[in-house]
Amino acid sequence: MLQKLLISSLVLLFALPAFALDGPALLKQVDRNLNPESYEMYRKLINVEPDGKKKEFTLFSVKKGADKVAALFLAPASEKGRSTLRLGDNMWLYIPGVGKPIRITSLQSVVGGVFNNADILNLDYSTEYDVKSITDKDGGYLLHLKAKTREVAYDQLRMQVDRNRKVPIRIECLTEAGMLIKTLYFKDTKEFGGGLVRPSVVETDSPLYKGYRSIMIYAKIRKRTFKDEVFTLTHMPNIDSLR
Repeated sequence: MLQKLLISSLVLLFALPAFALDGPALLKQVDRNLNPESYEMYRKLINVEPDGKKKEFTLFSVKKGADKVAALFLAPASEKGRSTLRLGDNMWLYIPGVGKPIRITSLQSVVGGVFNNADILNLDYSTEYDVKSITDKDGGYLLHLKAKTREVAYDQLRMQVDRNRKVPIRIECLTEAGMLIKTLYFKDTKEFGGGLVRPSVVETDSPLYKGYRSIMIYAKIRKRTFKDEVFTLTHMPNIDSLR
């Protein structure tokens, strides 16, 4: 009898974590494992067409807190000096010589390809999404996320998270009706310094753009703080001064 009680207690003990998972806390941990709350970043974005043709962009990006992101194009020469700014759900594109920044939307793409502006100027997942459910699955966790507002690019996300590193492995982006828009694949985990260990490559494909792929390669991510004035329309022509 005592043996049965011990076995039952052990079964309950090991089963508890699966039922006691804190979805919101896990999602916030995923966010911090991907990036510091405020940072500077260098990355390359590659669009691959069905015939193998590629177009590459190099970007310098900065972020502050939950809702401020800016990015500057360093290459190719045709794009150099362009910058983008995101403040919450609002986004702008600055083109040298054109005048005032112009409004852009989250579902557009300033680089073409499968990544849209929301992917390029991404905020923390916990800023835009609530955790509707979490399950212990396939050696990791599966989070079902729901957009907090209708302004978010994807109504739902299905996020597969690595159990040990607490970073995404795969994210499916869905419409309100559950239609798959694109899938993000997180690969090649590496050390970026300062204790940050995360995937260095994010690839995406979409059933809406058959044969097309887009890839982000992260070269540098470093914790850094900025003044609020960096994230204003008037500062968009001067982002290069931060490098």
